[in-house]
Amino acid sequence: MSNIRITKQFNFETGHALYGYDGKCKNVHGHSYKLSVTVIGKPITDRNNVKFGMVIDFSDLKKIVKEEIVDQFDHATVFNETTPHIELANELKDRGHHVILVDYQPTSENMVVDFSERIISRLPQNIELFSLKLQETESSFAEWFASDNQ
Repeated sequence: MSNIRITKQFNFETGHALYGYDGKCKNVHGHSYKLSVTVIGKPITDRNNVKFGMVIDFSDLKKIVKEEIVDQFDHATVFNETTPHIELANELKDRGHHVILVDYQPTSENMVVDFSERIISRLPQNIELFSLKLQETESSFAEWFASDNQ
């Protein structure tokens, strides 16, 4: 049976700031992120399985990505916990804002690595994460490929 790639796309809004950066992105700002998640596997061949012919049910992949990424990052502001932005983060949290503190600079490059780890930890054994594409703007995105990270 052939390996087949399955892709599902997601959208979410997230704010962030890049502490120490020498451009406009040092300021708190937000993006309408688009995340494309591609997994690879062999379609189920057991005719008695309700998911016969599927690599993974799109709804199962959706559940994983929503729980691990979309539901957590949508309308949140992400800050590096090891920078002075922690003071701003704490102030926002105290005022009821949804803030995520991470141990990395919250660039698209680092976020896509974080997302890959979150998704991989939840995939069924016979399914592998093939790639992620995190689009920050209409013309700017970061990509993660399993083949580049072995």
